[in-house]
Amino acid sequence: MKDAVVVGNMKKAKRIAEQIINLGIPVNSGVDMLMKAMKIVDQRYERKEYFVVDVASSGSAMREAFKVLEPYIEAEPALVKGKIVIGSLKGNVQGLGKDIVAATLQSAGFQVINLGVDISPEEFVKAAIREEAQIIAISISMEETIPYLKDLKNILEQKNLQGKMRIVIGGNAVSEHISEELGFDAYASDAQECLKKVEALLS
Repeated sequence: MKDAVVVGNMKKAKRIAEQIINLGIPVNSGVDMLMKAMKIVDQRYERKEYFVVDVASSGSAMREAFKVLEPYIEAEPALVKGKIVIGSLKGNVQGLGKDIVAATLQSAGFQVINLGVDISPEEFVKAAIREEAQIIAISISMEETIPYLKDLKNILEQKNLQGKMRIVIGGNAVSEHISEELGFDAYASDAQECLKKVEALLS
């Protein structure tokens, strides 16, 4: 499945995902393969071996496989120890990476509320308050939308939630430096790192 996603073979990726379900193979291992495939695609794009059309093709294959696997992701109830609101920031309409992060957190036993894409700072905070979430996880893939993070910080300060509601950011457009500059709690470069940072913040 990893190879099918990397080369953008949508039908094959979906078929293998269905086989994982039918054969009773642990679904979480399938999600791991999707994460590994995404890393390979990102690396090839950075090395200019892949173009935008290649990334889009791989993304489509990954999405088809993930749609099949997502309903079967299992969490261990004993591990549930926090609630996380996740979404792609306003202006960001690519949600695949965010969905894989959400699935990884969910499979590790966290309760995850996936808000989707193009989510305003106000919506993030309202959802976190409504859901009584301890963490807001934000995906940013477009640099021009970074100023919205400052709006989010201002809203948290106005509502006296700074430090009480933890913020984790990730995505191609942000970095550890930006997270520190804005005074957020953590930056994660991929799904596994996000899981580690979330576990550390809630420990």
